[in-house]
Amino acid sequence: MVKDSLMKASPIRCLVSAGPTREFFDPVRFLSNPSSGKMGFALAGAAAERGWEVDLVSGPVNLATPPGVRRHEVVTGAEMKAALERLFPDCSILLMTAAIMDYRPKHRAAQKVKKHDLAKTLEMEPVPDVVAGLAADRTDQQLLVGFAAETEKVEAYARSKLEKKGVDFIVANRIGGEESAFGSDTNRVLVLGNGGIRHSFGPSPKTQLAATLLDWFAPWIPGSEASASR
Repeated sequence: MVKDSLMKASPIRCLVSAGPTREFFDPVRFLSNPSSGKMGFALAGAAAERGWEVDLVSGPVNLATPPGVRRHEVVTGAEMKAALERLFPDCSILLMTAAIMDYRPKHRAAQKVKKHDLAKTLEMEPVPDVVAGLAADRTDQQLLVGFAAETEKVEAYARSKLEKKGVDFIVANRIGGEESAFGSDTNRVLVLGNGGIRHSFGPSPKTQLAATLLDWFAPWIPGSEASASR
């Protein structure tokens, strides 16, 4: 009874990243991607409905904040990284759905770069791998779930990311075609975990899929009520 009351008094703290990031090379132009943020917002909303404490770090998207969710708006990869690093130590589960740009301009011009100078001035540098950095600082009381969007060899590339990034699970989805993850209201995903864990879910509406995924991940969250029965 004491254990149950403590669990009820200390809800799961969920950290979700969502949407794209933008990397500017002058005041009016930037590099980005077409992530809509819908999957991350659906997960944040479903987590709040479960009574979890939810922080949602979102790139630029046109979506309403789900009820009960604390929203933190960012634009660049550096801003996304800073917000996640600030919130990560207190979370029980991280759901890393954000599509963070892999590269950014090495220099951001103070004024608009003229068209004929673009090719001469645009040098790129890698954006720090946010989820790998968080995984390096994790505790054994945190569950980390990464997301991978691929156009081909979805399972192979996702399994490679699972091994490299230090997360517990990778949720892989395909971009392009009729069931593209980007911008769609539905999704089909493949969940991969260490030790040969492999489950597929969908296609289904992202709101429904979010609830299904949280049901599946709940027993793996250290210290949760569901984990005691796993």
